[in-house]
Amino acid sequence: MASERITLTIADPDGEREVALSSPNKVIWPKLGITKAELVEYFQAVSGPFLEANGNRPVSLERFRNGVGPAKGQGAQGFFSKNPPAGTPDFVDAVMVTYNSGRQHPQIVLNRPSALVWAAQMNTIVFHPWASLATDPDNPVELRIDLDPQPGTDFSDAVPAAHALRDVLHEAGLEAFVKTSGNRGLHVFAPIVPAHEFLDVRHAVIAAGRELERRMPDRVTTNWWKEERGERIFVDFNQANRDRTMAGAYSPRALPGATVATPVHWEELDGLDPAQFTVRSVPKRLGEVGDPWAGKQDAPGRIDTLLEWWERDKANGLGELPFPPEFPKMPGEPPRVQPSKKVAANWDENGDPVGD
Repeated sequence: MASERITLTIADPDGEREVALSSPNKVIWPKLGITKAELVEYFQAVSGPFLEANGNRPVSLERFRNGVGPAKGQGAQGFFSKNPPAGTPDFVDAVMVTYNSGRQHPQIVLNRPSALVWAAQMNTIVFHPWASLATDPDNPVELRIDLDPQPGTDFSDAVPAAHALRDVLHEAGLEAFVKTSGNRGLHVFAPIVPAHEFLDVRHAVIAAGRELERRMPDRVTTNWWKEERGERIFVDFNQANRDRTMAGAYSPRALPGATVATPVHWEELDGLDPAQFTVRSVPKRLGEVGDPWAGKQDAPGRIDTLLEWWERDKANGLGELPFPPEFPKMPGEPPRVQPSKKVAANWDENGDPVGD
């Protein structure tokens, strides 16, 4: 039997478009009974701030054909779409991007509400935008830092770290904005002039993370290896790499509570419960308090001071940090082996295995 199918009329800036929606009554979040049609209603309600934060960017779509199970990991097997799939309509844009491997291919770009509804029709729940714009994909327009609670810590432990990180970035000449991750962590963003490529921005993030770690050594860590992190907030510097993304502002998460990665005002952070921001509650919140990230990109800063801190730390013996495993070996990178398993005699001074 054919699935139910309806046609929606979506108001785009350049006119109305009709977008087909199949299986509108399919339940996406069983615990709450949120359907595909309700998810589309959410995207229509938040399309303005959503597109301001995530539009005109290469974006990966995390799609879940079977929705989200009642508990984490049950029925929530997702997959990523980066290339525009076959049959992508002409109101969904794309841009050619280069990955860390040097490989190139087109990536989806969402620039209008109809494209957002189309993504929901394709069973997208989580949106992962790049830190750069489609008009200049090689140079980020924001510095992004993921404050990730480790076992033994939680969201409340990330809050003081975020406040302290805001101070660090302010001292470096940058204005910081914050949002919930939609899960346990916090994401701190700072708009920047797109004058540096991803590796430079990653070094700026590392410099900021190290400064934060110096100020809160018992509560914050930049240690890449989990065995060295302890019960601290991890500053995930590798989220600043090319093609490494996090859930975008106003993106739902594939979690049982239908939580949303939500921009907040700094004065809201203390005592905040991130679980309160959901597909059902965020539209009302926007109507009451507006978008805390409105105009975020209006006055971008520069990362020059952070890069000076990077060079200072490097001169003091603090060099490159590990890259994600799928990246090629990078200049100056330390050995990609857990410290507890490292045998010094097996590695040269460049971090390469002896004998390679």
